[in-house]
Amino acid sequence: MSSNEDVTKHRAAAQHAVAEHLRLTAAGRTEEWVSLFAPDAVLEFPFAPAGVPARVTGRDALLAHMSNFPKTFDVQFVDLVFHDTVDPSLVIAEFRSMGTARTTGKPYEQKCISVVRTDADARITHYLDYWNPLVAIEALTPTNVASGPSLGVTFGG
Repeated sequence: MSSNEDVTKHRAAAQHAVAEHLRLTAAGRTEEWVSLFAPDAVLEFPFAPAGVPARVTGRDALLAHMSNFPKTFDVQFVDLVFHDTVDPSLVIAEFRSMGTARTTGKPYEQKCISVVRTDADARITHYLDYWNPLVAIEALTPTNVASGPSLGVTFGG
């Protein structure tokens, strides 16, 4: 197998891991979802609002963090686009979420960009998740609650 074939296979496996991440997250299959991650994987939210940790490390913590996501959002991820990188283990994905916040019935729709590193086995080692926390806060805030700095988002266990 040529070096170019190796790079192509590695890139395809890494992109598949990200696509599976989105599919399993939307399906609420968190036990399967966490198996996509390396044991010491890191999930980071650079724009984390109150109630969401900026960094989650390790499969147990990842599972705890995402355990209530399926109860919080009914969402699909659509319009997935991968942007090629020089490093085939690095995936940059752009997509949209479309759905609702289960607790309020409000729409939950936004654009997301993820920068994902994978290992040689295409397990996710580092997931940098860029999403707009204001969209989540708006979707999760009941209509009769005044806005203010104390509003936040929680969907972890």
